[in-house]
Amino acid sequence: MEQFRNIGIIGRLGSTQVLDTIRRLKHFLMERNLHVILDETIAEVMPGHGMQVSSRNSLGESCDLVIVVGGDGSLLGAARAMARHRVPVLGINRGTLGFLTDISPDELETRLSEVLAGQYIVENRFLLETLARRNNEAIGESDALNDVVLHPGKSTRMIEFELYIDGQFVYSQKSDGLIIATPTGSTAYALSAGGPIMQPKLDALVIVPMHPHTLSSRPIVVNGHSELKIIISPDMQIYPQISCDGQNHFTCAPGDSITIRKKAQKLQLIHPLDYNYYTVCRTKLGWGSRLVGGD
Repeated sequence: MEQFRNIGIIGRLGSTQVLDTIRRLKHFLMERNLHVILDETIAEVMPGHGMQVSSRNSLGESCDLVIVVGGDGSLLGAARAMARHRVPVLGINRGTLGFLTDISPDELETRLSEVLAGQYIVENRFLLETLARRNNEAIGESDALNDVVLHPGKSTRMIEFELYIDGQFVYSQKSDGLIIATPTGSTAYALSAGGPIMQPKLDALVIVPMHPHTLSSRPIVVNGHSELKIIISPDMQIYPQISCDGQNHFTCAPGDSITIRKKAQKLQLIHPLDYNYYTVCRTKLGWGSRLVGGD
C-alpha cells in the first residue's frame, strides 16, 4: 500500500472541537516524523501552530494524503479541490451525520496508525461537473460530489424548464426545482426529496423533482455517463439558482441552459478496513438492527 509522507490537514472553521482534534492530529503525525501542511484558512485561527501553511489548491500539489477534520460539508469542499490532483482524502468526523467522515475522534490514533501502516480501503467516488451558458457563452461552472440543484433562490415561485438526457427530450416541468445526485449524494438532499438510496459503487445518477406540479413525476435513475441538459423557460420572470453541493452557487436567467456530466477525475476516499456502507446507513438513518438470535 502507498506510504504517506506529506499530509495536509483541512478543518471546519468556528469549532473549538475541530481545533482540539487538529492539535491532537498534529502531535500524532509529527511524532512519526511526517511532513504536515495546514490549510491556510484553519491556520489563521491557530496561532503558534508551527506547521507549513498552504492554500487549498497547493495542498493538492504537495500532499499525498489530506485529512479533513469536520463534517461531511468540510469533506465535500476538500473533495472538489483534491479530486483534480488525485490526492486521497480521509475524514475525521466532527460534524453531525458523518456519511463521508467516518472516523470518530475517539479512534483517531488507532485508525490513523492503521492507515499509515497501509491497512485501509480506497473507494473511488465520481463527481459531477456543471456548466451554465447564456447565448452560448459560459456564465458559471462548478463541480459537485453530492448533487447539483436547480432551485428558485429567494423566490417562492415555481420554475419552468425542460430536461434532456443525452440529447433526447425527457419532459417539461413546473416545480420548485430539480436535484441531480450522484450515488454519494443519494443520502443527502435527494433522499429528503423522496429519491432512492444508491449504493456508492453504482455508475448512475438520480434525477429528483422538487415538488412537481404533477402527480406523475417521479425520480429517474440514469446511466452515470449520461449528459443532462436543463433549459430554463424563456418566459420565466424569476432568476433561479444552481447550487453545487449546497456550497457553490450561480444565478441563471430565463433561456439559460445548464449541462451536467460526470467529471473525469474521481475522489479517492479512504476508509478503515472494517468500513461497511450498510452499517453507516443503519447508524445514520436509524435502520433496524439484527433480530435477536439472527446470524
